[in-house]
Amino acid sequence: MPERTTDKRRRPWLRGVSATLVLVALGAYAWAQFGPDPTDEPHCAVAGADGETAMTLGLAQAANAATIEAVASSRGLPERAVTIAIATAMQESSLRNLDYGDRDSLGLFQQRPSQGWGTPEQVTDPVYAAGAFYERLVEIEGYEEMPLTVAAQEVQRSAFPDEYAKHEEEAALLAGALTGREAAALSCVWPVGERAERAEAAERAEGGEPVGGPDEVHALMVREFGEGVRPLGGEGSVTVPLDEGGETSRGWELAHWAMAHSEELGIERIAYGDHVWDARSAAQGWRENDEESAADEVRLALL
Repeated sequence: MPERTTDKRRRPWLRGVSATLVLVALGAYAWAQFGPDPTDEPHCAVAGADGETAMTLGLAQAANAATIEAVASSRGLPERAVTIAIATAMQESSLRNLDYGDRDSLGLFQQRPSQGWGTPEQVTDPVYAAGAFYERLVEIEGYEEMPLTVAAQEVQRSAFPDEYAKHEEEAALLAGALTGREAAALSCVWPVGERAERAEAAERAEGGEPVGGPDEVHALMVREFGEGVRPLGGEGSVTVPLDEGGETSRGWELAHWAMAHSEELGIERIAYGDHVWDARSAAQGWRENDEESAADEVRLALL
């Protein structure tokens, strides 16, 4: 009977494959353990009740969520409305202001101009889009007591009506921070040097004229929150006075809004109450402010 040589011939090949697989596995393990830490990338983090990071999101996502909250605040809407709106935008666009979508759907909420939501330019404006969402939400009787996914579906008329529910926990966490109910709960990390270089390049392109600065912060804050805020611009700084005797949640609402927009607006330092955040040591998050208390105003320093 002929000798069976098939297995013997295959063994070196199999050993080679096995060795390769082991090396790949070890490489993957090393990359997972020692490769770039995703938290080194620009991001924002939301702390849970225990003070530990409960969720992270991109800078643009955080800014869009802050805009959604600010528009609700300008209309006197409750935190539940903010949670519903954020969960909806999470499902529709992952909190990104998309210039594409199914058929003619656009923007944070994937609103369709052909269905009466507004022009393409309007629905891709986060302030307008959030306002349009709230206008339809408040028309729903009892929306605050409804299951979130039911209220969202009443507004959106989605082909996937149950998908909003999966975002409720994170949306509620984010809403708690952005409304100011949770203090020092949102912090962001971004490369200060790169942001400063972009600002300098933009200034040179404008013939040396300053770009952005206090006027830009003032304009965006008033546009999103309405006339209820009175930011005061100084040389490289903005101070936002709070109503006398007002709740501390209002201060944290404004401080977290500034945090979410910090990279966009070039805000390098935020101080409120006995806490301070500095972009140059942002990995430390909010720290106790040993210099001075700012209980009656939110103070912003700009690049």
